[in-house]
Amino acid sequence: MSNDVVIEAWNTVLFEKFSRFKYLFIEGYAEISKEALARHKHAEGASVLDVGCGFGDTTIAIAKTVGPDGVARGVDCASNFIAECSAEATRDGVTNAEFFVADVEREDLQGPYDEAFARFGTMFFMMPGLAMRNIRKALKPGGKFTQVVWRKREDNLWLHDAELCVKKIVPVVSHEETDAVHCGPGPFSMAGPDMVSDMLQSVGFERVQFERFDSDICIGRSLDEAIQFALEIGPAGEIIRLAGDEGERLKPDVLKALEGVIGKYVREDGSVWAPSSAWFVTAYNPT
Repeated sequence: MSNDVVIEAWNTVLFEKFSRFKYLFIEGYAEISKEALARHKHAEGASVLDVGCGFGDTTIAIAKTVGPDGVARGVDCASNFIAECSAEATRDGVTNAEFFVADVEREDLQGPYDEAFARFGTMFFMMPGLAMRNIRKALKPGGKFTQVVWRKREDNLWLHDAELCVKKIVPVVSHEETDAVHCGPGPFSMAGPDMVSDMLQSVGFERVQFERFDSDICIGRSLDEAIQFALEIGPAGEIIRLAGDEGERLKPDVLKALEGVIGKYVREDGSVWAPSSAWFVTAYNPT
């Protein structure tokens, strides 16, 4: 199964959407990132691969932790993201953060590495087993892989309630029914610990462990921004986009409905913070 459609999506429509909400992906997810990197701190001098590095904020954070004798190398399938990462590292004066474009499912990941890390970077693979196998092959014997993924929909209502809301209004069109590019399986594809554990072990990882982390995350600096975020990112936005002209026609109805769904998370200062739940998944390459 080719990743070409997914890669095109991340280089075009999804890159544009993510760029509009860059603040929320970096600052909004900051507590999750800090907690994951604190619990699973990389050693000074280590070489670390950051899978699906996006805007490169986690790669740069890892580079600062491993210090000048170490290296953090971010990989993403989308060249537009990698260009952003390189520019940000230059602006930040971080010289041991490197970035390259590759399809993690099948291309050379430039290892071997002491460790690999991914924050919400593994949930969109068309063939995740192939990606997990390739990541393991890029690790040194005994190397550790830590990935952060969303837990089940019901514990991430800021995404799930918006999805259910949109489904009541907009006809659902599957990926198979349209030629439109798409993001891949979606944010909850790695939510099931039994499935993920079995997959990791099937490709040779061992000592698989899951840690649950719940936190409130910022999904908008205002209610309007939070609604636009829900509309453009995640399952709700994907439903509207794949519905084409009909999705656009029904968008005003969706906007009105989402005010009630998302409005309950507005704080006194006007910002919008919603409960979230993630897994920190760790696994090791055999020695």
